[in-house]
Amino acid sequence: MTRRELDAAGITDPRLRMAYACCRRLNAQHGKTYFLATRLLPVERRCAVHALYGFARWADDIVDDLDRRETPGERDRLLRKLENDLAHGLRAGSGAGSVVRAVADTAGRYGIEPRLFADFMASMRSDLSVTDYPTYADLQAYIYGSAAVIGLQMLPVLGTVVAREEAEPHAAALGVAFQLTNFLRDVGEDLDRGRVYLPADLLAAHGVNRPMLEWSRRTGRRDPRIRAAFVEADAMTRERYREAEPGIGILDPRVRPCIRTAFTLYGGILDAIVRDDYAVLHGRSVVPRGCRARTAAVGLVRILGARVRASRQVSSDAARVTAHRGEGYGR
Repeated sequence: MTRRELDAAGITDPRLRMAYACCRRLNAQHGKTYFLATRLLPVERRCAVHALYGFARWADDIVDDLDRRETPGERDRLLRKLENDLAHGLRAGSGAGSVVRAVADTAGRYGIEPRLFADFMASMRSDLSVTDYPTYADLQAYIYGSAAVIGLQMLPVLGTVVAREEAEPHAAALGVAFQLTNFLRDVGEDLDRGRVYLPADLLAAHGVNRPMLEWSRRTGRRDPRIRAAFVEADAMTRERYREAEPGIGILDPRVRPCIRTAFTLYGGILDAIVRDDYAVLHGRSVVPRGCRARTAAVGLVRILGARVRASRQVSSDAARVTAHRGEGYGR
């Protein structure tokens, strides 16, 4: 399948093909929900999505991978080197290292603005020193760079049926919705990394603070105040999904089934959290494999339907052209 994707995208350089294949492996390994949705994209666009996700994953792992043994200072140096390599790669249209080479090529092919990558890297660097956020307004600055820009990077790859500027707020909101979903799902794992992404004022409104979360994580005991705070975080996240949803209908019709599938699967994580009664401090809530498969099957049906409609439209257009020519010959 990798060869088919590369051929369809017109990527012929052997080193570049290897770079994109590396990003695809990162997507498949770390983003199971996202990778499943990506398989529903038109084949020629998948490589670009793998490159964008692979780069984001590569940077995120420098910051977050609990198995790494680097000190914060060493991680900072690795991030700055990656940022410098990327800046050079974006200028040159290539780069050192597989992930940078692929994402630089994608940025050039689709005209993705370099500032979006700079904003992303700024948020990644902040993870090395910022461990909590007093308010949602404080968190928004971080989320813009870590999530909203991902939606904005994706938009040129996906394509729209309206001016891109009209679609951008929805694309950014979808990136934020996915990120907030991760924050709620991973609140226990983030505590292990020394971070709390849920805003302190949201927690405090329910009588919750970091020591209480750490106590619950450590002892496995629950508290209704923690649950109430998580219920509010769930509601806040679902509001971002509502802001994002209208954007799906203004994307290129061929990519809508993919984004609808990602939208549904990620929203399903919230439903899984509810089914687990918000016990996210004590285990990760997941969408059952069968549910993921059914959602993907629905996406596939939508794709087939879109292809049939497109084929009929082409046939209809061709018939009108033929009829028009015939009328011209008869004059």
